[in-house]
Amino acid sequence: MGQSFNLQGVLQSFRVLASPRLMIPNLVVRDVRDINFEQLHKAGITAIAFDKDNCLTRPYGLEIYPPFKDAWRRCRETYKDRVVIVSNSAGTPDDRDDHQAKAIESSLQVHVLRHQEKKPSGGEELLKHFNGVDPTEIAFVGDRALTDVVFGNNEGMLTILTRDVVTEEGDNPMAIRIRRMEHRVLALLDRLNIKRPPHPIPIDLHAVVLQAPAAVTSEIKEEAKEGSA
Repeated sequence: MGQSFNLQGVLQSFRVLASPRLMIPNLVVRDVRDINFEQLHKAGITAIAFDKDNCLTRPYGLEIYPPFKDAWRRCRETYKDRVVIVSNSAGTPDDRDDHQAKAIESSLQVHVLRHQEKKPSGGEELLKHFNGVDPTEIAFVGDRALTDVVFGNNEGMLTILTRDVVTEEGDNPMAIRIRRMEHRVLALLDRLNIKRPPHPIPIDLHAVVLQAPAAVTSEIKEEAKEGSA
């Protein structure tokens, strides 16, 4: 199942033009294997939400990407019923009878949020699901700056960008182009020294990353150079 036109995403893009910090994540990792979920929880992040496609699974896939199985197990063991998937396809009005959402829940063993508005809008629907959890205690993890990161930043969550996608094979061609553009923009913002304000919860970001984030940041910059060549 693909995704229909995301009007809210287009409208939110104009907000990002006025405030580019909205698309800057608190943390960049290669992929979910780099997240130390136990340390993240100890630091005060009590709930966590994920994008699905190219963050946990292949584009439009149902199964966890095999190399991520151990990380996904650690995440579910740490967060238990406070882990949820927020997709722009499954669980939306595009998903007739919640067919896709139910299939993902069966496969990944976590709840898929049912929501009317697509990311980067609709953050209040996730907050309602977590029922009283302070937004600053929620982490949002995804591979897209203009949807996943903006979605989390709009609500004051801790935002984590996964830089390396599972695969571009089978992905939406427009999503591929926009993602590459996002990485170039993030590298530009970094060169301009435009930073994300510190998260309200004092978190030692080095402690919650299993690989050095500096190496990941340099890879984003290198990718941006290649894209502009």
